[in-house]
Amino acid sequence: MSDPASPADSPAQGDHAAPESEGLTVDAGLKPAGPTPSQSRFQVDLVAEAAGAGGDKTPGSDASTNASSDKAAPAADEAANAAEEAKGRFRVVNFADPSGAESPPDGVPEGVGNGDTVMSETSLHSSTGGPHQYHYDTHTNTYYLRTFGHNTIDAVPKIDFYRQTAAPLGEKLIRPTLSELHDELDKEPFEDGFANGEELTPVDESAAKDAQDAKGSVKFGWIKGVLVRCMLNIWGVMLFIRMTWIVGQAGIVYSCVIVLMATVVTTITGFSTSAIATNGFVRGGGAYYLISRSLGPEFGGSIGLIFAFANAVAVAMYVVGFAETVVELLQSYDAVMLDSVNDVRIIGVITVIILLGISVAGMEWEAKAQIFLLFILCSAIVNYFIGSFIMVESKKPYGFFGYEGTLLWENMGPDFRGESFFSVFSIFFPAATGILAGANISGDLADPQLAIPRGTLLAILITGIVYLGVAVSTGACISRDAPGPNIAFNMSVGSNCSSYSCFDFSFCKPSGDAVESTCKFGLHNDMQIMSTVAGFSPLITAGIFSATLSSALASLVSAPKVFQALCKDNIYPGIGWFGKGFGKNNEPLRGYILTFFIALAFILIAELNAIAPIISNFFLASYALINFSVFHASLANSPGWRPSFKYYNMWVSLAGAALCCVVMFVINWWAALLTNVIVMSLYIYVSYKKPDVNWGSSTQALTYHNALTHSLQLCGITDHIKTYRPQCLVMTGAPNARPALLNLVHAFTKNVGLMVCGHVRISNRKNTLKELNNDVVRYQRWLLNNNSKAFYTPVLAEDLRQGTQYLLQAVGLGRLKPNTLVLGYKNNWMDGDLNDVERYINLIHDAFDLQYGAVILRLKEGLDISHIQGQDDTSGLKDVVVSIDTSKDSDGDSSKPSSKATSVQNSPAVQKDDDEDAKGTTQPLLRKDKKSPTVPLNSADQKLLEASEQFQKKQGKGTVDVWWLFDDGGLTLLIPYLLTNKKKWKDCKIRVFIGGKINRIDHDRRAMATLLSKFRIDFSDITVLGDINTKPKSENVAAFTQMVEPYRLKEDDMEQEAAEKLKNEEPWRITDNELELYKAKSNRQIRLNELLKEHSSTANLIVMSMPLARKGAVSSCLYMAWLETLSKDLPPLLLVRGNHQSVLTFYS
Repeated sequence: MSDPASPADSPAQGDHAAPESEGLTVDAGLKPAGPTPSQSRFQVDLVAEAAGAGGDKTPGSDASTNASSDKAAPAADEAANAAEEAKGRFRVVNFADPSGAESPPDGVPEGVGNGDTVMSETSLHSSTGGPHQYHYDTHTNTYYLRTFGHNTIDAVPKIDFYRQTAAPLGEKLIRPTLSELHDELDKEPFEDGFANGEELTPVDESAAKDAQDAKGSVKFGWIKGVLVRCMLNIWGVMLFIRMTWIVGQAGIVYSCVIVLMATVVTTITGFSTSAIATNGFVRGGGAYYLISRSLGPEFGGSIGLIFAFANAVAVAMYVVGFAETVVELLQSYDAVMLDSVNDVRIIGVITVIILLGISVAGMEWEAKAQIFLLFILCSAIVNYFIGSFIMVESKKPYGFFGYEGTLLWENMGPDFRGESFFSVFSIFFPAATGILAGANISGDLADPQLAIPRGTLLAILITGIVYLGVAVSTGACISRDAPGPNIAFNMSVGSNCSSYSCFDFSFCKPSGDAVESTCKFGLHNDMQIMSTVAGFSPLITAGIFSATLSSALASLVSAPKVFQALCKDNIYPGIGWFGKGFGKNNEPLRGYILTFFIALAFILIAELNAIAPIISNFFLASYALINFSVFHASLANSPGWRPSFKYYNMWVSLAGAALCCVVMFVINWWAALLTNVIVMSLYIYVSYKKPDVNWGSSTQALTYHNALTHSLQLCGITDHIKTYRPQCLVMTGAPNARPALLNLVHAFTKNVGLMVCGHVRISNRKNTLKELNNDVVRYQRWLLNNNSKAFYTPVLAEDLRQGTQYLLQAVGLGRLKPNTLVLGYKNNWMDGDLNDVERYINLIHDAFDLQYGAVILRLKEGLDISHIQGQDDTSGLKDVVVSIDTSKDSDGDSSKPSSKATSVQNSPAVQKDDDEDAKGTTQPLLRKDKKSPTVPLNSADQKLLEASEQFQKKQGKGTVDVWWLFDDGGLTLLIPYLLTNKKKWKDCKIRVFIGGKINRIDHDRRAMATLLSKFRIDFSDITVLGDINTKPKSENVAAFTQMVEPYRLKEDDMEQEAAEKLKNEEPWRITDNELELYKAKSNRQIRLNELLKEHSSTANLIVMSMPLARKGAVSSCLYMAWLETLSKDLPPLLLVRGNHQSVLTFYS
């Protein structure tokens, strides 16, 4: 940092002093305590902002007081401008010499200076109009009275930087990027970006738009939004027409156990729901949103669909329950329209239409209706308890005797009649499945993080207490059997006795194996017994109506809300149309209509006994996954898992998930199996579809956790031959630039070993680092989209060798580190800069120095297609699509591309046009964009493209020829073995070629066959070459001599000093001594090429031992000439040289 007092940075004093001192006059008699501004090393000039000029002025003496009224309006305007400017990305900061500011006058009364006190601007004004009290800090400048951070574009912590969307909570602001703060002033800043995982998906953008449109919408608090809905859904019709029957069957003790078991399951789920709901802002979608954002789209998408469907069918269940009650009431008055079934359908249809009207009218109307229904329901409950204390003699024949100890004791134990504990539990548990009624409308809650935990848990507590109270109350005052008023019954004591012990109802009990009682009243027999006990029986009927209608209404609202969130996430194609929101509340009217028709269909069936257990299992599956989400998130130990609700435990949540699964099978085993099948089917579909979403789920966190743990565990394991895997650093450049190289290496490393695509960027452009970071994301995504199991690692270097050295040394993590360098052959080495050849050969030497194996792939057509795609290592990606027509192929091989135009190694940035699949072209075309005309490729490029695709296709019946001439540890043999184990290469047979003596061919063949059998490697043939050392053809020798001629040093024709100087300047040159010394080795490469053409000209792939050149002894051009001579005019050739450590073993 430059000295703030330097002349270059310091303006003239007159430039800044006047504006700063204007209106800021300090009494001449005051002298600030502490060092003057010119003495402060870190003092900086005031920022040239409107806020600094208007909003932060410290009043001085009378002059400032008199001027305050004149400057009030300008100051307000300036403050507003400053606030608006603060939202921008860039603010101009002037760092000036503090001595340029006018120093305050001398003289300070004793005690005025306070080194620790900094008063706000308003506190400096005297409220009484009397003498001003001045308190300055030790630096004595109004700069220190300003808000911290106003003088720099470096932003102070603020909530607006952490928002994901411009949603209801406020506006999303972008903090300055690191490059804006760190880079040189003349450097272009990076593009606007978001923090990790904060980039807005189309879903988030849609949510932001909806939230923007929904300003002024109705939002509910925790009572109206959650507590009321959950209580109405949990109580339901079960409270009035099934609870008494459960007590009659199970007794008071077991009934309480059943209620407590259900409450334990729902309470654990409530705690888990609260934990997830308080781990960040919750949008609409309820259970689907909570599960999908915790476990990912696979589980969320599968549960979301069945949960929405279950809520839609639940509407039909509750409406049919209401309709049946109404029909029974009408039948008691002989008011039958058609018959009982059709009457249920008619009343059900009318009811669901009315409920739809209430829902479509808006959430506010629906909430008012729910409160009205809750009032009726609570009144009915209170009415029952009041009636239970009022003993009426006429009710005794019905089984109601008031609270008696004898009756309480008799009803304490079970009296199962055709039922068991678990069957009774399965009947009761659906009453407890309404705990997510509030969470399902999370998008309509004012504060979901507060409302969901408080409302859900309180609802579970209140409803649990009421269920227990009803169980104990009915068991204490109602007998299990009663004959009714029309049947004479015996009294065990005199006629004046009125207690339960005086009555003998034993004749009502079924005899033998019968389960039906001869009496029609009592806990066992009368489902409407609570109406008899109540003080005002019609209110119980109203309570039943209220319970069914409120549950139906809650489900009718929940289903579209959950479905709307599912539609917006676009997990399932074709359903997005139903997710469109209307009005200020973003109501899913189309979703309401869909829910209405689903409910209507099941209402018309009018027989829901078969579907009811499936719906209960759907709800339980949701509860199980919510509990599992908490366990999974806690297990992953992600720093992002920070729920503000602390009363949860990961193991308790896991137990809750297990309990939910157990209860599913207890309720109905076949429904549980069906639910699991549906969930897994949807899970597999979503996993296969791979929706392009990133929600930061615990699945991602646990994947990272497991990868890190296992990577560390691997570091403690010593390498062993049996566990050796080829882990390849493949110098592909851009992964789509050399597809043949990528595809071949991927074929033998997929699911076997590590593959890293290395890319050396050679560039001095200032924004290269930015492009490097963008490339990592872009190309890694391209690899994933092309099902290439590989990593992409770019580096910035001055040349290829330096960059490769960086990669060889730094790539990898622990044991997950490359051990083999894979290169493409440098086809154009004779045409380019020969210093590039020097670097190319030296990087092979570097690999051997670092104990890497080395592999070189050569195709006679070449490898690099980047010039066809319109990209190179220094340019950005261009939108170029290469299309090949294969419709003319008559081969019929299913492995070949289809007749549709196929995108060949498209740039990751390229999106394929829709009309591309509809028609092909007569030859490969190069299309730069939609508007520009297509450009036909020349024949060379056409052949290059075809060659680049050859390893993508299934290889037909053929051979992989292995020329294992030198023992490098077995890598030359291992690679073809791994290759032929893959599906695309399984029809290829391995042929092995080895060198040997002419008189020991059979012996060498048997020895190699024995070795291969011990290695358990199948082969089709072994050929022993006894004529490798035969002198090559003279024309081939002449061709080699002509090839190396331009690269010879010819030191015999020049002075020694000049020769040494030239050799130092051009180290790639071949000396005469070197050429003569390695003449035999040169001839061997020529001869091997002749043998390769003779034996392997039709092979699908040749894998051959790479010749070695001693470092410092063989010039790069001579070594390159060997490789050129050895590999020219051949099928695809893979030159392999391991690091001479064994990679094969025949020991167990």
